[in-house]
Amino acid sequence: MTDLEYDVLDELYFVTPFSQLRDTLELEESELKNVLQGLLRKGWLKCFSDQNNELSADETDFPNQFKEYFYLATKAGLLAHHGK
Repeated sequence: MTDLEYDVLDELYFVTPFSQLRDTLELEESELKNVLQGLLRKGWLKCFSDQNNELSADETDFPNQFKEYFYLATKAGLLAHHGK
């Protein structure tokens, strides 16, 4: 796990919108997008259309909609985060 992945997961104990993540971590959109995409591939992150509605993998259009989503660390992501 990279330091940046660790920092992102550290913010995802609760469902969090992209804009809040970007502002809190003070990252460029493209940099945050790449980290989120990597975390999704690892299964360490879930996407939501809003605070309450989780999206399945085939419902997401991450490359085009990533700024509209909310994010939450998965159990596997939290375990990896605590294991670092």
